[in-house]
Amino acid sequence: MANIRAGAATDVGKVRRRNEDSALAGRGVFAVADGMGGHAAGDVASRIAVEALHRLDESSGATGVGPLDVRDVIVQANADILAAAAADPAQGGMGTTAAGLCLGIVDGDECWIVFNVGDSRVYRFAGGALEQLTVDHVAPEAVTMRRGVITRALGTDPGPRPDLWVRTAVAGERYLVCSDGLPLEVTDEEVTAVLAACEDPAQAAEELVRRAVLAGGRDNVTVVVVDHLA
Repeated sequence: MANIRAGAATDVGKVRRRNEDSALAGRGVFAVADGMGGHAAGDVASRIAVEALHRLDESSGATGVGPLDVRDVIVQANADILAAAAADPAQGGMGTTAAGLCLGIVDGDECWIVFNVGDSRVYRFAGGALEQLTVDHVAPEAVTMRRGVITRALGTDPGPRPDLWVRTAVAGERYLVCSDGLPLEVTDEEVTAVLAACEDPAQAAEELVRRAVLAGGRDNVTVVVVDHLA
């Protein structure tokens, strides 16, 4: 089993009245969900998504998690959000992004399963270089000021198709999972510098969130940093 260390941090920012982000730093599942801005109960939707992923983290055993398990839990999270919205009219229309990575087993080999719905992101940091692994689900023609209209989110019917990637688990890698409040305020160069300078993942997460708030904090910002130790 890979030796994993992780840390998480979040902040409401300077503009929003409530934090609609939720995060998970579990044993083998690490995720960020960003409740849809302007929608009712975005914080509830993001919490439901993270709760579903937490159940996956708790249920993963010696056989490991596969890509289909990750897909199924995202499908279930979408169904859970729709059911909660149907049960409470005040929560109608709520939605959330979800992105992260899960330690799994594919063909007997340990791997990372990276997943994404929406515009929260997963990055890989190794060898001093930062690489965005996920693709933002936004309408390109709508992108202004580095933001856009989200084209996929949990809480929709029919449910969204999650993007899934499988990567070999390699010791020495660091992963960053974040809501869009981070890239809105902090450049890739700044992110790279923080990830290189902060050895402790919790400290790195806190510093990235601090910088995002200091730079403007126009949105909630949530960061999870995951280290695969040797």
